[in-house]
Amino acid sequence: MNLPNLESARIRTSDATIVKRNDYIVPEDMKQIGKGKYYCLYTYGCQMNVHDSENIAAIMEDMGYKRQEDMENSDVVILNTCAIRENAHNKVMGMLGRVKHLKETKSDLITIFCGCMAQEEGISLELKNKFPWVDIIIGTHNIHKLPLYLKETLKTKEQMMEVFSIEGDIIEGLPVKRDSKYKAWVNIMYGCDKFCTYCIVPYTRGKQRSRLPEDILKEVKDLVANGYQEVTLLGQNVNAYGKDLKIHYNMANLLEDVAKTNIPRVRFVTSHPWDFSDEMIKIIAKYDNIMPYIHLPLQSGSTKILKKMGRRYTKEEYKELFYKIKKIIPNCAITTDIIVGFPGETKDDFQDTIDLVNELKYDLAYTFIYSPREGTPASIMKDETSLEEKKKRLATLNELINKYALWNNQKYLGKTVDVLIEGPSDKDNKMMGYTDTMKLVNIDTNEKYIGKIVPVKITDVKTWSMDGEIIDD
Repeated sequence: MNLPNLESARIRTSDATIVKRNDYIVPEDMKQIGKGKYYCLYTYGCQMNVHDSENIAAIMEDMGYKRQEDMENSDVVILNTCAIRENAHNKVMGMLGRVKHLKETKSDLITIFCGCMAQEEGISLELKNKFPWVDIIIGTHNIHKLPLYLKETLKTKEQMMEVFSIEGDIIEGLPVKRDSKYKAWVNIMYGCDKFCTYCIVPYTRGKQRSRLPEDILKEVKDLVANGYQEVTLLGQNVNAYGKDLKIHYNMANLLEDVAKTNIPRVRFVTSHPWDFSDEMIKIIAKYDNIMPYIHLPLQSGSTKILKKMGRRYTKEEYKELFYKIKKIIPNCAITTDIIVGFPGETKDDFQDTIDLVNELKYDLAYTFIYSPREGTPASIMKDETSLEEKKKRLATLNELINKYALWNNQKYLGKTVDVLIEGPSDKDNKMMGYTDTMKLVNIDTNEKYIGKIVPVKITDVKTWSMDGEIIDD
């Protein structure tokens, strides 16, 4: 049994990252263990978790299991968890209650708890002491060992906890069952070394470590060969890609090489403003297949609060980068993240955020009330702002964000834009897809266009989406 340790998770050394190419093994006696059985997989959190679940799904199916959405008729229930905010934590704990109730009537049900929440000391101790019926608990570093853990659990019928607070390796050769036949996530790096004072990710995901460019490019080329239309390069801070490699190769180099594979669309998330280079901006502007859409987290419009957050840039430096991107890539859509009610945020600090949003007029923003994460420096900072006040600030901010989201969308009315049609919309039996600038478009058409990039005339705009019609040749 291995439990996570916060102090160990803080450690960063100069040791080279080990690339392991043969660490994923399915024992012979496990290759058909799931034949005739089903698994149900719930995913919480960021795009990295979504892609992790694509790996988990493939691992389960390598053992013969089939996926279904019905937990009640599954043989294995998997929770792939997120530790970023309290809301995700509460959803997971609520789901655990449902699983426990199911297990009371279905004793042979296997429950697997994995992801970032498992990497938290307090959570793992709670699972050990209060949830002994959870069969397997693993973190973010050892998903590839799932067949071995499942084999041991089936044999011993005892709870297995294998969570490691380590800097981490790179595991190549993991299988993947992608959610889409047209769009794909491609990990380019893992972990984070920024240690923003509010963020648990450096503790749950390990140190910043980049995949080798040849491994990334091979994956992208394979996707191109299989007809994929879009890749999104993933990392906790993609702009820092390559800093840990012993070669002179950075994110701008990688973006250019991925663009040269001729895949129709290239995206990347998430960016930290501190590492966004001029070279990157020029490469994005140079290649038509690198989408003019950038998610650029602000977090706060107050330089004082940014410093308390450990963000390593000022409001003025952020603005300079924003305007540089807009100048060199004029049609670029920029979205952001903003935290409201960080410890010490005064009304004046919040007004700085409001003023900056009014100035920059984001295409969209993901906004949150600050959620303390145990073990992070911000969790012990003095916080005198009431929850009621924080909710008022969030409502004020959201009203403004919605205003500019609609304002930006109105620029598209009557224009024809390329849209990658992804599948059925939840709106009136329509199809849905996204523009190059990541605008959601609902289209009154049929399934024959799914997986294709087609010209669409925008006929109506709303705050969160647009309507359009395909322009036939």
